[in-house]
Amino acid sequence: MVLVEGGTFLMGSDYGGEEDEMPVHRVTLRSFYLGVCEVTQKEWIAVMGNNPSTFKGDALPVETVSWYEAVEFCNRLSLKEGLTPAYHGTGAGIICDFNANGYRLPTEAEWEYAAKGGVGAEEFPFEYAGGNDVDEVGWYEDNSGGTPQAVGTKAPNGLGLYDMSGNVWEWCWDRYERYPAGDQTDPRGPAGPASPQGRRTEALRTDRGGSWNHGAQFLRSANRDAYIPSYRYWLLGFRLCRSSL
Repeated sequence: MVLVEGGTFLMGSDYGGEEDEMPVHRVTLRSFYLGVCEVTQKEWIAVMGNNPSTFKGDALPVETVSWYEAVEFCNRLSLKEGLTPAYHGTGAGIICDFNANGYRLPTEAEWEYAAKGGVGAEEFPFEYAGGNDVDEVGWYEDNSGGTPQAVGTKAPNGLGLYDMSGNVWEWCWDRYERYPAGDQTDPRGPAGPASPQGRRTEALRTDRGGSWNHGAQFLRSANRDAYIPSYRYWLLGFRLCRSSL
């Protein structure tokens, strides 16, 4: 993992983005640790004892895992390493202790801040995580050959993070909701269920980064997506985060 030093950045996009990427707003974050790569199948098997992935390979990102299963992985790995689990409760009642030293999923704000490069990134803004040339930094529909790829094989961004654009979508902690208009400090998403247009009864959880089967526009650092937390998808994995205490 790498230390992502805290700071302030502009979250969202008001140029070429989707409606749910607006309004652009200023967000201040404390420092945190983030996984250099997406969790691999080898790492998943070592903790969970199975491999749910559709495309098999030790160095490939684990996929076809629900948000609930990603949360369970975080807690199991924390216990395995003698750390205090971050998650408590079950189902819709799961809560996160952001003061615990165990593994967790990044918040949406943490994920976007890290993808954009952290402190000072606004001086040299990039469309994708690590640059403006999508072929250099990400696996997507035009260069993946129709399958996910081994993690860490494209160029990293300025923080040394790989595959923040492309390969597989990555689960985040937050329930999905439109952005607020004002500044925020350490936002963690809405406290209760949010179901846009009443389409679902289960609160959506956000995911970020695009995938090997999506177009380049989905790999933008500001792009957002969301699924119900029980959903398993062969384009959807995650990376680990830890609070810096």
